[in-house]
Amino acid sequence: MHERLIIDGNSVYEVDEECLKRRNVPTECRVKEAVERQIQKEKATKEG
Repeated sequence: MHERLIIDGNSVYEVDEECLKRRNVPTECRVKEAVERQIQKEKATKEG
């Protein structure tokens, strides 16, 4: 199981990425946006 802890300002989310991929998450859900931002940050850190 792949879980991710997202800290976004004062909000903290624990996200099961496999579940998130399987479900059709509504766009108003801020968790999906937070996960996508975290993934982009990690990619940027690895690249440079």
